Amino acid sequence: MRRSLRTQLSLTILTVLLLVIGLISIFANFVINRQFESYLAEQETARSENIVSDLGGQWNAMTKTWNKEYIHAVGMYSLYDGYILKILDNNHQVIWDAENHDMTLCSQIMSDIIARMEKAKKSGDFDSHTFDLVQSGQKTGSVIISYYGPYFYSESDFRFINAMNTFLICIGLAAFAVSIITGLLLARRITRPVSRAAEAAKRISKGDYAVRIKNETNTRELEDLISAINHLSAALEDQEKLRQQLTADVAHELRTPLTSVGSHLEAMIEGIWEPTTQRLQSCREEVLRLGSIVSDLEQLARVEYQNLRLNLVLTDVWEVVQSVAPTWEAEARKQNIRFSVSGSKAVVPADKDRLAQVVMNLLSNAVKYTPENGEIDVSIFTTEQSAVLEVRDSGIGIPEDELPFIFERFYRTDKSRNRKSGGAGIGLAIAKSIVTAHGGTITVESKNGRGSKFTVKLPG
Repeated sequence: MRRSLRTQLSLTILTVLLLVIGLISIFANFVINRQFESYLAEQETARSENIVSDLGGQWNAMTKTWNKEYIHAVGMYSLYDGYILKILDNNHQVIWDAENHDMTLCSQIMSDIIARMEKAKKSGDFDSHTFDLVQSGQKTGSVIISYYGPYFYSESDFRFINAMNTFLICIGLAAFAVSIITGLLLARRITRPVSRAAEAAKRISKGDYAVRIKNETNTRELEDLISAINHLSAALEDQEKLRQQLTADVAHELRTPLTSVGSHLEAMIEGIWEPTTQRLQSCREEVLRLGSIVSDLEQLARVEYQNLRLNLVLTDVWEVVQSVAPTWEAEARKQNIRFSVSGSKAVVPADKDRLAQVVMNLLSNAVKYTPENGEIDVSIFTTEQSAVLEVRDSGIGIPEDELPFIFERFYRTDKSRNRKSGGAGIGLAIAKSIVTAHGGTITVESKNGRGSKFTVKLPG
């Protein structure tokens, strides 16, 4: 069964956190217990040494007697701490014995210690250790100390261990709860923009190109994903508009000559018009217009679908411009437009015929869109990495909001212009495709009513 990304992230984060918390808890419990056990073992040794030291000072060398009252106090105090004492003199005579003094109490204390240690699941047993009692370098007797080894818990120690284990369990449970909440929140934070992106992609696939995702994340990868989806929807929306515009433009371009030919032929068939040479010539011109449109579309298709084969040879852009310019210079003079070409040799690998087509389309647009008494300047120069062709005119210009679409097929800034004066709007699309096929770029700078400048850069 496939799980959602949010579920998988939650489970993964939760598993990692629980694993880390569990390992830390086990390690902490192990270290603390080992340290505490080592501490208790050291305390037993230190306690035994203190008992021996205290008892060693209870021999009176002057009177040759023991301070039995103090010995009794030390013995009882030690007994309550879990240490069972038996003090002997040098003749092995018993001075004080905890078991003889109160066997019941000794048995009870031993039973309590054994029960505590069994409850704590610690193994061990009571063991006896003999120490010499020394005063001023002389042995005065000995003491046999019996206690649970290698260590044992007193009542307070046992309560401390229980409290510590309870605390660690509470910390583990709290960490478990925090890890669940953290995992869910983190998974939600990560998956929410991903889910929105997926939902947006579904809507885009259904044709809703107006969808946009609000950027509510500071994660770079997620931000890149959201930006990519938004850019995709914007691009598809623009393409859809252009497609609709293309359909309308193609229909318009084809309808006009077809309507004209149809009406002429219908009038001649019904006898309203005589099929004169002039009228037949008019029909022929309309048919030629249709053929020209189809030819433009075929040419654009070959370029855009990468069927264009370039014959790349070292080509001088200056020579190409000089071969094309005279035709359009003559057209410019008819409209009293000043036409000038300047520059120098600029050799690049290029298809000479295709490059001439680019120059022809740019000059054609410049002449068509420049009013009488205007100016057209063509310049060619080189940079370190490319050859540059600039075509500048003082024509009608292009509105700023239409600049991004100027190289789209059938796009014309002046919607009122007919094909006879304005063309089908394919020239710049073809020019861009040819330049792009050469690995170059074509850009435009323009202001409405103040002319335009087209710049072609071809890699050297």
